[in-house]
Amino acid sequence: MVIDWVALIINMIVSIIILSPVLWLSGRGIVGKEKAKFTDAVLIIIIGTVVGTLFGALVQTFFGTLSGYTGIIVSIIQLILWLLIVKHFFDCGWLQALAVSIVAIIIFIIIAVLLGLLGFVLFSFI
Repeated sequence: MVIDWVALIINMIVSIIILSPVLWLSGRGIVGKEKAKFTDAVLIIIIGTVVGTLFGALVQTFFGTLSGYTGIIVSIIQLILWLLIVKHFFDCGWLQALAVSIVAIIIFIIIAVLLGLLGFVLFSFI
């Protein structure tokens, strides 16, 4: 199991800067400002990134050549882990955790499109 720790730390920092405010806004809108704290959003991003990376590396190490469906199964399990982390930190149910996640994705897409229209790009394709 090989994990590039520098890439993990860079990914975590970028994710905190970009995704934490979006997740926080989404959480405040769905579960309320009493339950959705900004520090909770930061912790969700940190723990979710580390757990997702470690879980993906473990599965790739032990089951990487098992079947073609390994990636799909891992993605579903990682989604459930992310929802569990959101559910725990925002103190909500499964459907609210799913709603927070979906709204966060929508907010992120809107912000990315608006920044793109202004000339800023988050992703560049060559």
